[in-house]
Amino acid sequence: MPQVLIIDYGVGNLLSLKFALEKAGLNAKITAPTQQLKEADAIALPGVGNFSAAAKALASVKEELVDTVENGTPVLGICLGLQLFFQESEEGPGEGLAFFKGKDVRLTGPVKVPHMGWNSLRMVKQNELFDGVDDDAYVYFVHSLYPVPLDKEIVCAETEYGETFTSAVASKNVYGTQFHPEKSGDVGLKILKNFARLVAR
Repeated sequence: MPQVLIIDYGVGNLLSLKFALEKAGLNAKITAPTQQLKEADAIALPGVGNFSAAAKALASVKEELVDTVENGTPVLGICLGLQLFFQESEEGPGEGLAFFKGKDVRLTGPVKVPHMGWNSLRMVKQNELFDGVDDDAYVYFVHSLYPVPLDKEIVCAETEYGETFTSAVASKNVYGTQFHPEKSGDVGLKILKNFARLVAR
């Protein structure tokens, strides 16, 4: 069974992600950022948390993490994990992993922030991560910021909440969701099973 390392960089919600990835067919292990990432079949970057604190916690393994992903290891970023794929964040200082150019910005508009609860996905570009997931499928969000990619080609899904924001990205072996698949019922499990299938290839 392929192994996915869930990197613990001081955020919550690790066990629910571990259980969900195991249910999807992966051997999931929670690990500190000091472990050997190159041994993993896949990597998961979880969230909820603070961008600056997470960027600082990952600084010691940033180079190894970037090299591992550039060498083809699949990575799934969830919520804050997705936001760390970008260069910087309005949440605070610190450098992201910069897999993609762009920055994380705060939700604005006449809506309650943080955005908590179920909302729908508008699929804008098909990707294997979303095989079998319907347009307008409902998923679970908990966030105050979202990424704004410079390259719109990586955007797979958008969501409306006071404004239209990027809710999923994918490029090669890098996949990210602003929502929490581990809290999104059957739809979320389907997405994680798709990720497990991509890892096993």
